[in-house]
Amino acid sequence: MNILAVESSCDETAVAVVRDGRTVLADAVASQADMHAIYGGVVPEIASRKHIEAIVGLSGQALEQAGIGKTDLDAVAVTYAPGLIGAVLVGVNFAKAAAFALELPLVPVHHVRGHIAANYIAHPELEPPFVCLCVSGGNTLIVDVRGYTEMEVMGATRDDAAGECFDKAARVLGIGYPGGAPMDRLAQGGDDRRYDLPRSHVSGAPLDMSFSGLKTAVINLVHNAGQKGEALDLPGLAASFSAAVSDTLVPRTMEAARLRGYGKVAVAGGVAANSRIRADLERACRRSGDKLYLPPLSLCGDNGAMIGCQGYYEYLAGVRAGMDLNAYANRDIGKG
Repeated sequence: MNILAVESSCDETAVAVVRDGRTVLADAVASQADMHAIYGGVVPEIASRKHIEAIVGLSGQALEQAGIGKTDLDAVAVTYAPGLIGAVLVGVNFAKAAAFALELPLVPVHHVRGHIAANYIAHPELEPPFVCLCVSGGNTLIVDVRGYTEMEVMGATRDDAAGECFDKAARVLGIGYPGGAPMDRLAQGGDDRRYDLPRSHVSGAPLDMSFSGLKTAVINLVHNAGQKGEALDLPGLAASFSAAVSDTLVPRTMEAARLRGYGKVAVAGGVAANSRIRADLERACRRSGDKLYLPPLSLCGDNGAMIGCQGYYEYLAGVRAGMDLNAYANRDIGKG
């Protein structure tokens, strides 16, 4: 079964062709990161316009790369939530038009479910159930993946996403956008105990998280140093920041894994590329005996392949959408 998959939830336009859920025939991506870097973050209106400019050409590129024609497609899958509403609408409307014109079923896919599914591409042996830490610029969740389409949130951030905090910290340090990669590079060799940064605890919800206090602490630290004319140990600050994020994510993920007892832990999303978090999870899983599944860096960020993979399992579960499919800025992962 060949699925044309469309992803446009933020600042990457992506169109992929995926066969039977786990074989990627093509994955064409047009990134806007350089364009938004001058603003220090994604400008929604610009992102939406650039999706419009790129999406038709990318679909043709994906089909050519896959070596198939439009008549060889069996379904169209698309991210319909969550994300920047204007950006998501571009992908949804393109997918509806493609499905209508080709007389193919239309399959709506939740963006975070897609990130989880990236692990199925990277690890063909992986099957539910497992616990998955989903960390990106817009989402931070610990998910009980009971089945390919049956999921429940066990813990989540109460405010900022972990990836957003990396971006804001990198911005105040003046090291570029997106912030994840430059912060990771800067942290290499830094003393992760150089600065005492906060770790959140949510009363009555041990698996929930908060990152706004950490973000504010870094911003205040940088501003206070600037006002006093004091030099900061930037590698030490980046390492201390990365440690604080990891110390918030990893213990909660391992506690969720202990509670479920599946023996399998996966990670998904752009922040899954962070070397400190990956290393801490590897150590924690060695201690606990859980099998850890990490996506390659190429599948951590937004891509169409992950939407095609999850779209296949949604299709098998009977999930379909009509021409009235809408886009949503926020959507519970349990709703698909």
